[in-house]
Amino acid sequence: MGPLVPYILSSEFSLLAALLLGIGFGFVLEQAGFSSTKKLVGLFYGYDFTVLRVFFTAGVTAMIGVLLLSHYDLLDIRLLYINPTFLKSAIVGGLVMGAGFIIGGFCPGTSVCAAAIGKIDAMAFIFGSVIGIFIFMEYYPLFEDLYFANDMGPLKINDVFGISPLYFAFAMTFVALAAFYFTWRIENVVNKRSNEIAPDLKRNYIVAMALPIVVLLLILILPSKQEIISNKISKEDEQEKCDLHAMSADKLAYEITNNYYQLNVIDVRPEEEFKKNHLPLAINIPFDQITEREWESFFKQTIKKNIFYADNDTLARMSLLKAQFVGESQNYILDVSADDFNKLFFEPQKPSSLAEKQKHDEYTFRLNASEKMKELVKSFENMSKPVKRVVKVAAGGC
Repeated sequence: MGPLVPYILSSEFSLLAALLLGIGFGFVLEQAGFSSTKKLVGLFYGYDFTVLRVFFTAGVTAMIGVLLLSHYDLLDIRLLYINPTFLKSAIVGGLVMGAGFIIGGFCPGTSVCAAAIGKIDAMAFIFGSVIGIFIFMEYYPLFEDLYFANDMGPLKINDVFGISPLYFAFAMTFVALAAFYFTWRIENVVNKRSNEIAPDLKRNYIVAMALPIVVLLLILILPSKQEIISNKISKEDEQEKCDLHAMSADKLAYEITNNYYQLNVIDVRPEEEFKKNHLPLAINIPFDQITEREWESFFKQTIKKNIFYADNDTLARMSLLKAQFVGESQNYILDVSADDFNKLFFEPQKPSSLAEKQKHDEYTFRLNASEKMKELVKSFENMSKPVKRVVKVAAGGC
């Protein structure tokens, strides 16, 4: 169910969602004729290629949907499960399943669909499948070497050919359209039908074939969500709007020493810079990771203040703007760099005896604040380490 659960639906509804999706899937299979052995084996005899067209349609639709959703950050493709590739066992398994398909007239999924509407031959097929599973379990040591042979990991075809997922999607779509056309011609020859198509039906076919190509072209041409965000936050006039959300070094020191539980001090520099030196109780969320899912809890909450800082004012401002695209948290920027803050509080310059009283009070405050911050760092050592939400790849697969 991931990433639908828990990011869109709560975990409590995962089984209900699975049930509804299963019912919908079974209904679609039945309506597509996948409970009929005649229609299913028609693929092998050339008189009915419905199975091929349905699978191609499902694959192309899912592929384009994944690309479209990920293009606008509505889906994190890193969470998608990819079946590992075991080449030899895949070839042997494909031959066994293909033979079972043409002999029995079903595949495992369609047999359950047919059994659900009361077909006895499907029930017999399922019984035979259970026997096969039992045999495999009992004699597993004999099959183990073949089962794990040629482990190639979770491969994707576009990675094998060294092309981007989008360009592979174009290629796959054209292959599907070509398959639709040529299998239709083969069906007409085998069934001795005419190749003529009614004008209305022909127009519908053209629209259906053009739609996936148009969507892919839009993905190719239109900027992604990340590109839109980058373009907006790089504009100087947008960055200037952050002035009202700036926090001084003294104010931040006071908040850390007195209200540390009400704020998140966020270092947006790269991890290497963070490790060299950082503010007390700071956590590291590099600028390019702000919109990633593991950090969204920091920017969707409205209880704590987020104070961003970096080595330069521009990066801090851009980080604040970027966080505003994730949630509605209270976001501020520190008006000095990390080095300047550490110099002010951990290397304070004692004013001369002739300096104004304000300078002496400022020095005393910073001296006391530095001691309190050191004590807090010792007391809450683990708070200075990044706390990430664990992002797991969805388990399972068909």
